[in-house]
Amino acid sequence: MAPSAMSRGSHWTKALIDAQPVPYWLDDPGRPRPEPALTGAETCDLLVVGGGYSGLWTALLAKERDPQADVVLLEGREVGWAASGRNGGFCAASLTHGLPNGLARWPDEIHRLQELGARNLDEIETAVARYGLDCEFERTGEIDVATETYQAWELRDWYEEMRREGLAEGVEFLDADAVREQVDSPTFQAGLYDRRGVAMLNPAKLVWGLKRACVELGVRVYEHTPALTLKPYGAGMAVRTPYGQVRARKVALGTNIFPNLVKRVRSFTVPVYDYALMTEPLDQARLDSIGWRNRQGLGDSANQFHYFRLSADNRILWGGYDAVYPYGGRVRAEYDDRPETYAKLAEHFFTCFPQLEGARFTHAWGGAIDTCSRFSAFFGTAHRGKVAYAAGYTGLGVGATRFGAEVMLDLLAGERTERTELQMVRRKPLPFPPEPFAWTGIALTKWSLARADAHGGRRNLWLRAMDRLGLGFDS
Repeated sequence: MAPSAMSRGSHWTKALIDAQPVPYWLDDPGRPRPEPALTGAETCDLLVVGGGYSGLWTALLAKERDPQADVVLLEGREVGWAASGRNGGFCAASLTHGLPNGLARWPDEIHRLQELGARNLDEIETAVARYGLDCEFERTGEIDVATETYQAWELRDWYEEMRREGLAEGVEFLDADAVREQVDSPTFQAGLYDRRGVAMLNPAKLVWGLKRACVELGVRVYEHTPALTLKPYGAGMAVRTPYGQVRARKVALGTNIFPNLVKRVRSFTVPVYDYALMTEPLDQARLDSIGWRNRQGLGDSANQFHYFRLSADNRILWGGYDAVYPYGGRVRAEYDDRPETYAKLAEHFFTCFPQLEGARFTHAWGGAIDTCSRFSAFFGTAHRGKVAYAAGYTGLGVGATRFGAEVMLDLLAGERTERTELQMVRRKPLPFPPEPFAWTGIALTKWSLARADAHGGRRNLWLRAMDRLGLGFDS
């Protein structure tokens, strides 16, 4: 590295000197105490395994459907400690990891999927009000920004395609001047502004609020209680825990990136580690310098993309870019901290917002995303319909997990609904191959995506082959 590059790197990383390697959202003095662990034997109508969004929405909706249902929820550590408490807080209407992915995979269903997604986000907003979920919910929308000329042309072309397909309602194309009126960065060249399809929220407070709502409705929640085994037991199922057992008529698995109790499901997901920084609170002068008055979420249009948003106390969360797959697909605590990625993110942050020079980061963290080859959730049942699962949200689960909870409950009830009839629900993604093929393929894909970003978006032979097969790798 040239001396000038080294000095610039040192300059950027000074902003990280006070950063604590813990998720900002979870570093909260108002964090509730965990519920006691399960000891002994329990019986119930529905057992939910997993205390993130997927499991909590499932338990809550089960009680809404049938207030008399006896529901138990098990969480291996504390609710929200994993992806649900570490994400960027983008609660999107999309069920398909964005409209382009959905249109490419399910063109015949895309209008229905968009309608269901919009309804799902409306219902989340309703639940926030009904249960008093103090999660800093702001339906401010999101802008996808172009930072290269070719990306600006691609955004314009995509907007025109959306209009032709009748999918552009609520979406506006912004040229360079218009996007910089919304948020001022010298790197922004265009944008697509979705005004209603995304809300910003505090992800940990949403988890804690959902837990409280579940308990108030009568759900028995046990934390620090990992589910170890799942086996048939009479007419139902039995789950063993370290200090006890739960016998249930039906089981819903919301464990996402952690090893599924239905072993055949495990090959459909891999863990991808994503990282984020959080700045100190910005004073009014700094806020004015970037003009971010409408508090939208933002994401750039590169393959190796960034996502960024304002918190309730006017910090900027800046995340993304690196998507790290550990060999063997292991989920380990040491992967949650990656200083070389933090340094890279700090450089990119000040490139985007040079007017914020001198700002410091207070928190830097990472976490695993349950990634599948089609980027969006998949669903299924096991043990003759007594067990249902949903997984593979690929970083867009803050909103979509509520829809996934509805699907799991439909499947367990044996009902044919507008959700269970979807191709998206009825079909699985392609599984990932075993090692060393998974690591090799993912590494080649990452290299090819970075190369495309550096060469005007041109996709090489490998990426074109992956496109034809409907395979991908993303965070």
